[in-house]
Amino acid sequence: MRNTNVLISGASVAGLTLAHWLQRAGFRPTVVERAPGLRRGGQAIDIRGTALQVVERMGLLDKIQAATTNMRGMSFVDGRGEELSRSTEATLTGGLIDNDDVEIMRDDLTTMLFDASRYGTEYLFGDVITSLTHNDDAVEVRFRHERPRSFDLVIGADGLHSGVRRLAFGPESEFLHFLGSYLAIFSLENYLGLDHWQMYHQAGDAVVGVYSARQNTEARAMLLFRSPELDFDHRDLDQQKNLLAERFADVGWETPQLLASMREAPDFYFDSMSQVRLDRWSNGRIGLVGDAGYCPSPRSGQGTSLALVGAYVLVGELASSRRDHRAAFDRYQQVMRAYVDENQQLAHPRPDGSRATSDELTHASNAITLPDYPHYDG
Repeated sequence: MRNTNVLISGASVAGLTLAHWLQRAGFRPTVVERAPGLRRGGQAIDIRGTALQVVERMGLLDKIQAATTNMRGMSFVDGRGEELSRSTEATLTGGLIDNDDVEIMRDDLTTMLFDASRYGTEYLFGDVITSLTHNDDAVEVRFRHERPRSFDLVIGADGLHSGVRRLAFGPESEFLHFLGSYLAIFSLENYLGLDHWQMYHQAGDAVVGVYSARQNTEARAMLLFRSPELDFDHRDLDQQKNLLAERFADVGWETPQLLASMREAPDFYFDSMSQVRLDRWSNGRIGLVGDAGYCPSPRSGQGTSLALVGAYVLVGELASSRRDHRAAFDRYQQVMRAYVDENQQLAHPRPDGSRATSDELTHASNAITLPDYPHYDG
C-alpha cells in the first residue's frame, strides 16, 4: 500500500504518531485538525509498558524522558489548607513514582510527535471533515474550508467525540459509556509555589487539585466530581465553566481562586469520564485509532499508551497487507483487541469500590507484544 494517500482526522497523540509511522512506511499522510494549531494545555499523561517501546523506536524516548514531570509526591489538605496526609511514593496523576513509566505534560508530548512527523506530512489546521462518501477505490471527503478531495483511506484519531466515527459508524450515543464522573483541566500560574508537587482537597464527591508543571514555571488545576450524566454542549466552553462554577461554589480551600483562573484559562478542557466501545474499528476504507475507537477513559491512566501502540500496529498492518486494507484492519483489531479490553477494565471499580492495583496496571500496560514490522524503513 505504498504511496497510498491517508487522511487522518485529529492532530492528537494517536494522529501524530500515525502520521510519523505512515511516512516511515512510504504512505502519504494528511492530517486535518479542527484547532488552528496544536492544542495546548492538557493534563499530565503517562507512557507505560509496551508504549515505551513505541517511542523508543520513534527515536524519542530520551527526549521524552528529559521532559518528565519529575513529581516528588502529593498531599491532601482540608478546607483551611491544613495537611491531612502526604505521599512520596505515588501521585494521583501518575501512580507509583518509583517505576519505569514516563509522566509528561500532554502538550509537550504532542509537540515532540508533531516535530517527528511534520516534514513528511501535510497539515490542514483550522478545518474539519463534513462528509465521507465511499466508492470502490477511495473515500470522497468534504471539508468545511478545504476543497473536496479523494483519499485511499481515512483514519479517525479525533478523540472521544470523533467526527469520523459519527459519520462512518453512527451517533456517539451508541458507543460512549459513561463512567459516572466528570473532569476539568486547565493551566494557571504556579501561585502556590509548588515544587514538583501535587495538592488536593476532597469535599464529598468533588476533588480539586493543583500540581506544578514544566519545572514549576506553571501549574495545572484539576476539578473532578461524581454526578449522574449531564446534558451539555461539549463545544460550549462558557456553558461548561458555568456548570463547574455552580457545582464547586461551596467547596473550600483554593477553589474560589481556581474558579477565577478557570474563566481566563486559554486551554480549558472539560468532559465526562467515558469509554468508547465498538465491535469493529473499521468500516470499509475508514478506520479508528486511539480514543476515537477505544477510549479507556482518564480513570484507566492508559489512553496515551493505547494511542501510541494502536497507531504503530495499525500502520504496520497496513504496510504488511499490500493493497488489502480490509485484511489490514482485521489484523489490527486481532492484535489490539485483548490489550484494549484489559486496559479498559482498569477503569472499572470492583464491587467493593476499590481500584486496580499497581500490579494490575503494570500487567495491563505490558499485555501486548509489539510486532517487529519490516516495512517502516524500506
